[in-house]
Amino acid sequence: MSKKELVEAIAKGAELSQADAERALTAVFGAITDGVAKGDKVAVPGFGTFEKRDRAERTGRNPRTGEEMTIAATSVPGFKAATQFKKAVAG
Repeated sequence: MSKKELVEAIAKGAELSQADAERALTAVFGAITDGVAKGDKVAVPGFGTFEKRDRAERTGRNPRTGEEMTIAATSVPGFKAATQFKKAVAG
């Protein structure tokens, strides 16, 4: 499903104009992004939890040369699906 299709589904389901649905979707994504970037967990009951996860520095290999290299520590977004969401996907 593309963003356009998601906006159309939201507009239809919430009886909003497509412009209002797109603004709402953009606001939701922005709020989740800002919360996770600050280190907060963003929980959506029945859907899942978004959180910031830290990856430690590690050793890897350059696939072209085979030379060992250090991969820097970083933070990545994580998502854990709620049980209700998992059951819906599993059918």
